[in-house]
Amino acid sequence: MGPPVTARRAPLVRDELATPVGRLVLLGRDGRLLLLAFLDGWSRQRRFLHRRLGDVEIAPGRLEATRHLADYFDGDLGAIAALRVDPGGTPFQNRVWRRLRRIPAGTTRAYGELAALLGTSRASRAVGAAAGANPVSIVIPCHRLVGADGSLVDYAFGLRRKRWLLTHEARYARG
Repeated sequence: MGPPVTARRAPLVRDELATPVGRLVLLGRDGRLLLLAFLDGWSRQRRFLHRRLGDVEIAPGRLEATRHLADYFDGDLGAIAALRVDPGGTPFQNRVWRRLRRIPAGTTRAYGELAALLGTSRASRAVGAAAGANPVSIVIPCHRLVGADGSLVDYAFGLRRKRWLLTHEARYARG
C-alpha cells in the first residue's frame, strides 16, 4: 500500500482591481476572501500569507469579491457587507475583526471605544495590534478606527488612503 491519498485543496485565486487610491490584490478560495491588500503593500501581506498557509499554489482568475469591491468604490458601500472572509487569526483578533465589520460605513470608532465594546476597555493597544494584523483591509474596515481625539492614526496602507476611504464612505453614506 502506498501513502494515504489526501484531498487536494483548490489553489488560491489572485485577482486585481484598479481603484482611485491604488491597485488592490485579492486572494480567495472557495468563495472566501483570504487577503486584500494594496499592491504596494503586497510583499508584507504575502509574507503573512506564507506564515499562515505555507507554500500554496496561486492561480490568476476572477473573484466575485472583485466585482463587489468595484461597486463599493463606485459608491455602493453595502456591496461588501456580505462578502465572506477567512482571515485566519487568533480568537481575539477574530473578535476584533467581527466587531470592526459592525461599524457602519461613514462612521468611525476610537480604539478604546472598540475595546470597551469587546468588554476589554483597557485593551485599546491590543485592538490596535489586531487591526494592524487584519489581512482583509476595507472589507474588515480597520480604516474606521481613529485615535481617542478623533485623529487619523495607524493605517497599514498609509494615512492618505485612510483619509480617502473615510471621505468616500462619508460622502456615499449620507446618500
